[in-house]
Amino acid sequence: MDVSFAGELWLWPGDAAWHFVSLPESVADDIAARLELPRSGFGALKVHVRVGATEWDTSIFPDSKAGTYVLPVKRQVRDREGIEAGDVVNVHLTVDCSVPRR
Repeated sequence: MDVSFAGELWLWPGDAAWHFVSLPESVADDIAARLELPRSGFGALKVHVRVGATEWDTSIFPDSKAGTYVLPVKRQVRDREGIEAGDVVNVHLTVDCSVPRR
């Protein structure tokens, strides 16, 4: 599943300097509808991401308060792309919605 969207880069409100982009709720709903089976663990999904000219593999994580998934954006990407908290970034995700059958 490939999706593209624009989202604001935000800083986790805590001691750690984690930066995230929240997926639009409509994208999160579409991902959930495509899952083959319920997720185990805490619901992370593997993704391939592109922001600007930078690509990397990571996971998106469900955020129950916001009702969507959040995408972590590591410092290396932020530095390379010249982005910081408060900037709106264009994100392209390839999401692996398949779950191995047991």
